[in-house]
Amino acid sequence: MLETPRLFLVPSDAAMLHAAVEEDWSTLSRLLGGVDFAENWTHFPEAILWMRDHLQDEPGESPWWNYLVIHREEARLVGSCGFKGPPEPNGSVEIGYEIADAYQGRGLATEVAEALMNWAVRQEGVRVVLAHTLAEENASTRILRKLGFEFVEEMIDIEDGKIWAWRRDVR
Repeated sequence: MLETPRLFLVPSDAAMLHAAVEEDWSTLSRLLGGVDFAENWTHFPEAILWMRDHLQDEPGESPWWNYLVIHREEARLVGSCGFKGPPEPNGSVEIGYEIADAYQGRGLATEVAEALMNWAVRQEGVRVVLAHTLAEENASTRILRKLGFEFVEEMIDIEDGKIWAWRRDVR
C-alpha cells in the first residue's frame, strides 16, 4: 500500500477488481475495510475490466497496474490510479490517475501522481516516468508540470484522439 498525507493507495487484487467490474459494492467495501464510495469514483470502468482480465494471466504484475484511492479521513473510495504495466525495456513506466468529480480541485490527484512517481523511481530499472493527457491545458497538465514532467509532443491516440505526451527522467 502507498500512503500520502490524505490517502491510501491500495493495490488491487483479483477479488477487488472482480467486485468492481461486477459492481458488487458490498464485497468491494468489505475487501477495502468497510469503505463507502464517492459517486463516479471511476470514469474508466472498461480499464478496470481490462486489468482484471490481464491480471488473471499475469498475477505477478499486480504492483504495476491498479490501485484504489481511499480518502483516509472519510474512509471513502474516491478514485483509482496506477501504471500501464511494468517497466518497458528502456526503463519507462506510464502513470495514470482519476479522482471522483466531487473530490477534484483539492490536490488529491497531485498526491496520487506524486506517490506513484516516487514508488516507481525506487524500483530497479525505472529511468523515466511517462504520462498522457488530453491535448489541452487542464488540471492534469498543471499537476504534471508541478511534479517536474516536461511536455514531449502532441500525438494521435487510436481511442482518445489528440493527446499530449509528458515525461520525467529520474535517473
